[in-house]
Amino acid sequence: MASVTSLTASVHQRLADALSAALPEAGAADPLLRRSDRADFQANGILALAKKAKANPRELAATVLDALPANDVIKDVEVSGPGFLNITIADKAIIETLAARAADDRLGVPFQQDAGTTVIDYAQPNVAKEMHVGHLRSAVIGAAMVEILEFTGEKVVRRHHIGDWGTQFGMLIQYLLEHPHELDHEGDKEDGEAAMSSLNRLYKASRARFDSDEEFKARSRDRVVALQAGDAETIALWQRFVDESKIYFYSVFNKLDMQIDDPDVVGESGYNDMLEETCRILEESGVAVRSEGALCVFFDDVLGPDGNKVPLIVKKSNGGYGYAATDLSAIRDRVQNLKASTLLYVVDARQSLHFKMVFETARRAGWLNEDVKAHQLAFGTVLGKDGKPFKTREGETVRLVDLLDEAIDRATSVVREKAEKVGLAEEEIVENGVYVGIGAVKYADLSTSAVRDYKFDLDQMVSLNGDTSVYLQYAYARIRSIFGKAGDRRPLAHPELELAPAERALGLHLDQFGETLAEVASSYEPHKLAAYLYQLASLYTTFYDQCPVVKPAPAPEVAENRLFLCDLTARTLHQGMALLGIRTPERL
Repeated sequence: MASVTSLTASVHQRLADALSAALPEAGAADPLLRRSDRADFQANGILALAKKAKANPRELAATVLDALPANDVIKDVEVSGPGFLNITIADKAIIETLAARAADDRLGVPFQQDAGTTVIDYAQPNVAKEMHVGHLRSAVIGAAMVEILEFTGEKVVRRHHIGDWGTQFGMLIQYLLEHPHELDHEGDKEDGEAAMSSLNRLYKASRARFDSDEEFKARSRDRVVALQAGDAETIALWQRFVDESKIYFYSVFNKLDMQIDDPDVVGESGYNDMLEETCRILEESGVAVRSEGALCVFFDDVLGPDGNKVPLIVKKSNGGYGYAATDLSAIRDRVQNLKASTLLYVVDARQSLHFKMVFETARRAGWLNEDVKAHQLAFGTVLGKDGKPFKTREGETVRLVDLLDEAIDRATSVVREKAEKVGLAEEEIVENGVYVGIGAVKYADLSTSAVRDYKFDLDQMVSLNGDTSVYLQYAYARIRSIFGKAGDRRPLAHPELELAPAERALGLHLDQFGETLAEVASSYEPHKLAAYLYQLASLYTTFYDQCPVVKPAPAPEVAENRLFLCDLTARTLHQGMALLGIRTPERL
C-alpha cells in the first residue's frame, strides 16, 4: 500500500500554496507549521514573509486566508497576535487519515526504495575480554538504528568490529601453547559463561607469568611476530581464542535479545591484508607524510598543549600499524566493496577526536566525498546512581551479564506482583520478566540522548510510573485486555462522529508516527522515538480515563470508534517498541 500523507504534510502544502498565491513574488514559501497548545497547529511563517515584503503581517495573514481554498482537512483558521495562524483540523479528516494508516501493515509509514546503503559499526567487544557495562550502549543504540533504518527503506550492512588483534595475543597464545588444556571446559561447548571463565582464568595466569618471567615475556614477543607473519600454528591458537570469545559474546547478545550473525563479525584482523596498501596510497598521494620515522597525517586544528600539531599515526616508526590504519582500511572496504553511501559508527564520545581525524583523512584520500558520508553516533557514559562512573563496590567495572541478570530478577518480581490479576502462569511470569527486564535496560539507554551520560538506576528502570519501558509495556497490555471485554464490538472508524478533546489529541499524535521515524532515521536520534512512544502512552492514559470504551457502555458507533483508536495505538506502540528492540507482551 502507498504511504499515507500525514495531516501535518497536508496542512503544510495547503498553506504553502495559499502563501504563494497571496505573495507570488516570494516564490515557494515555508509556512513554518508546528503543533500548538492554542490550536492543533500554528503557522508562524507569515511574519518573516511580511517583513521581507514590507507588508502588514495581519493584512497578509488575511490575504492568505482568502487564498486558502475550501477543503475537508482544515476546519478553522484564526489570525492571532501579529500574524500567526492558529489551525484546527476537522474531526472527519483525523479519523479518515488514521483509517488509512490502520489499513496498512506499515501504519502508512513510507518505504523509500533505493534509499542507499548504510554500513553500521556497532557492538564491538574485545576477544578474550569480558563484556562490561561500557559495551552496553554501542550494542543497544546500534541495534535500534539498524531496525529503524531498515524499516524506512535503507539497505543496512551490519559490522561488528571486534578487537581480535594486537600485542596481547602474543602473551595469550604463548601461554596456551605451553598449557594446552587451559581453554578446555566441562559440559556444553556452547556455554558462554564457561567459555568466559576459561578465558578469564587463562588471561590472569598469562598476565602474571608475563609480568614475572622475563624469558616468557621474550617468547611472547616472538609469538606476536609469528602471529603477524601468519605462522600456521600461531594462527590456529589465535583462532581458538576468537571462537571461544564468540561463544561468550553471542550468549550475552542473546540475553540482550539481539541477533548477531557470524558473517557480520569482521574484527580488526579482517583488514590485515589491506594495511600496507592503505599506507602506500596515503603516502604516495601526499595525504600522509613521514615524521620521525612514523607515517602521519597532520591537521591545522588539532594541536597539543604545546601548540604543536598532533598527528594521526597510521604506521608507527617500528613498522607496526596503529588503529588508524585498520579504521582507514575498513573505510576503503566498506566504500569500495560494500558500496556504502553512509558509514555510521556507534562509538563512545571519548573517541570523537580519533574519528574526526580518520574521517578527514579518508576525505583527503577521496574515499569519502559528496556521495559517501561518514558519521559518528557518539554516546556518553553509563553512570551509577551517585553520578560517578559505574563500578562495583570493590571499584571494579560492572560485568554486563551481571547487570542484565539483576534487571531480569527485579523485573520478574514486578511482574509477579501483578500476575494474579491477569492469571499469568509461572512460565509466562518468567518469560515476561525477561522481556520487561531487558526492555527496561534498553529503554533507559535509548530514552536518553545518546551523547549524554545517564544514570543506571534499576529501581527507576523497572518502575510502573514515569518514563520507563515498563509503563509502555503495561499500556500495551492494558489496551489488548480491553478487546477481551468488548463483546461483539469491533474496532471500526467512524469519521462522521464528533471527537472529544482526548480523542483528538490521541489521534493527532498517532498521525505523527511516520514523521517521527523519518526524523529519527535522518538524525540518528532514537531517543526521539522513545519520547514519541512515551507521549503516546500518556495521551492514551488520558483518553482511557476520559472516554469510556467498554463501561459505562457508550453508543455502539462511539464504542467502535474508540476501539479503533485503541487498536491503532496498540499497533503503533508495538511497532515502535519493536524498532527499539523491546518486546511488548500481550498480557502483563
